[in-house]
Amino acid sequence: MPSGAGSGGRWVEVDPSRLERWLAGFAERHGSIAVNAGDSQLTVAAYDGSVAELHPPPGAPAGQDIASFVALISLPRRIGVLLARLGGFAVGIADGDELTASKVDSRYVQGRTAAGGWSQRRFARRRENQAKAAAGAAADVAAELLLPEVDHLSSIVAGGDRRAVAAVLADRRLGPVAAKLSERFLDVPEPRLVVLRDAVRQARVVRIRLTDPE
Repeated sequence: MPSGAGSGGRWVEVDPSRLERWLAGFAERHGSIAVNAGDSQLTVAAYDGSVAELHPPPGAPAGQDIASFVALISLPRRIGVLLARLGGFAVGIADGDELTASKVDSRYVQGRTAAGGWSQRRFARRRENQAKAAAGAAADVAAELLLPEVDHLSSIVAGGDRRAVAAVLADRRLGPVAAKLSERFLDVPEPRLVVLRDAVRQARVVRIRLTDPE
């Protein structure tokens, strides 16, 4: 979920290098804190009732306290990234915050039309075939870049359009990729190289759900 208002609180994103400073500010604003470790997050509860639920980046464990959480999220991790939207895709591998391998491509897929009848059906078939071809091309690239490295990746993060990503991962070859997919899904525009690089940054941040006292 992106920063902003959300169900059960609001979300912010904090770079690992800034987390200790952010937590110090949280304690200054809300009072002394208590820490509770969960399976996939660390919960920090302040004296005034405010709660910060810390979700580590994909591939990083949550740790048992603030010190171990900060240490674990700061370790360099090797991750895969798969971005897809109708007709466009980007696949990459990142070591830490550096994109070390990538491929970006786009395929033409017709937009929707208001025409009806037989022409509409013919158009829909053509559009469906174009979308399938685009998903197939993205699957080929994912198989080329991600499959050989999948055992060495701490996580694979997807983003873009969920239906487009699902169409790519429907390829049977990509079962090991799908099995390593993170729950985090990135909200990104049409995949381009600059978007892929920013997706690596998004995949590294700590997501924090803030809940104010009732």
